Amino acid sequence: MDAAPDKEKAQAQDKLFMENTLLRVAGALFCHDAKRAAKNTGTIELNRGVKEKNIIIRPDPELGQPGPLAHKIFVALVKKHSDYGRPIQKEISFTQRELGRLIGRKSWSGRDSEQFSRALHEIHFTFIKAHFRNKAGRFIEQSFNIFPEILFERREFLSDPIEACTITLAEPIIASLQDEHFTCLNHALMIRLGTIGQALYMRSFFHFANLYDGRNKAKLSFKKRYDDICSEWLGGLKVLQHRSKIIGEQLGPHLDQLVAEGVLASYAIAKSANSDDFIVSFRPGPVFFQDYDRFYRHRKQGELQFEFHGEQRDISEPLRVAQLFVAKRTGQPVGQIASFPSKDVATAKEILQVIPFAEVSDFIDYALAEAKRTNFDVQTLGGIRQYLAGYQAAKASRRTAKAQQTCAAQERQTEDEKTAYEAYRRKEARRILATLTAEEQAEIDAEATTRAAAFSGSLRKIMTERKREEIVIERYSDSIPCLEEWRASR
Repeated sequence: MDAAPDKEKAQAQDKLFMENTLLRVAGALFCHDAKRAAKNTGTIELNRGVKEKNIIIRPDPELGQPGPLAHKIFVALVKKHSDYGRPIQKEISFTQRELGRLIGRKSWSGRDSEQFSRALHEIHFTFIKAHFRNKAGRFIEQSFNIFPEILFERREFLSDPIEACTITLAEPIIASLQDEHFTCLNHALMIRLGTIGQALYMRSFFHFANLYDGRNKAKLSFKKRYDDICSEWLGGLKVLQHRSKIIGEQLGPHLDQLVAEGVLASYAIAKSANSDDFIVSFRPGPVFFQDYDRFYRHRKQGELQFEFHGEQRDISEPLRVAQLFVAKRTGQPVGQIASFPSKDVATAKEILQVIPFAEVSDFIDYALAEAKRTNFDVQTLGGIRQYLAGYQAAKASRRTAKAQQTCAAQERQTEDEKTAYEAYRRKEARRILATLTAEEQAEIDAEATTRAAAFSGSLRKIMTERKREEIVIERYSDSIPCLEEWRASR
């Protein structure tokens, strides 16, 4: 049996598509020292003074800078979003069991759940301001949170472990992915690395891919100041003063692993010729070239929409139903409601079995109005489930009434059109009459007088004029557009 299709499928599943601005932001965003991360609350700026590349990152003053766990979760979420394929989706949904597996947790306790929640909120509350030059050459500034909205399902109380989650991606990230501004990375390789190794891999691959032209393989390399790597790639990692410690205790083990994996052929850390700053030199290994050929010669995202739509139905939509119910019941802004009990989420799934998601808002409005009419103080989503049958019946009645209204409106439109066309024909008749000779006009006047002879008083004058128009329409009908022609010209 030919194993090629299976191999191609496995390779497709290895790919992770990282939006380019997100890749650059991620380097400074995540601190890989868990102890320092919580204390880092100051503004981080990349490319200071470079207008078209300047990026400002403001961590949350209470949570601090996103740490190593936040980085692991971030990579797992980006991978899952990559697998959704095209069209680019705005949401990523998953269960706690799935996320636990993705970030290497074999069990899922309340402690795991809260660590996960905190890590997500470290990203959620971090503010990004990015400057760049668009295709037209104009400078653009965009401000956003990478994850602007997070929805949690918990078993019953806010203190219960997370059961499922839906995360929304920032609009600028979605737009950039739609324009194919992304870097394709080897996810199978990434999961064998620690978070520092992942960050080093992402940035080195990004730079190699930008420098590689297909012919400069033997000479391909680049250099980066060590302190800039610590700040721009590794989120403010402590800058060490001794080369031996950098190699033995900090970057060396991770760079050695990249060499062992074949991403790097070699690296070197040495003092700059002009200062005491350390410079790190990188040379690509065979795996870079293999992945470059595999990813960029056939660069497109997967076609796994069935997975996204299944998760949208099972996770995202029920969470949004629960969110909408709370917002309508309490008057709270939708964006301030983020956590829901599993009981309400289960009820939401039952409701979605009966009515489509697009009608949920109408149903909740109907149910709350019915409950208010009987002084029933609804507290949970389960409290409005009883109104499903009434809503369906009312919907059928509304559908019938709407059909009748539509029919009546169409009839009115037809009559209005006939009236308008008749007025147009009479106007044309008066125009044509004015172009006729005196003899022709006199002949028409005489016939109109005869036709209106049965009327008396002021009505005879009106009817004479009307008959005059009718006679012109009869005699010169070829000079007046028919109904279809008149309609087309409007």
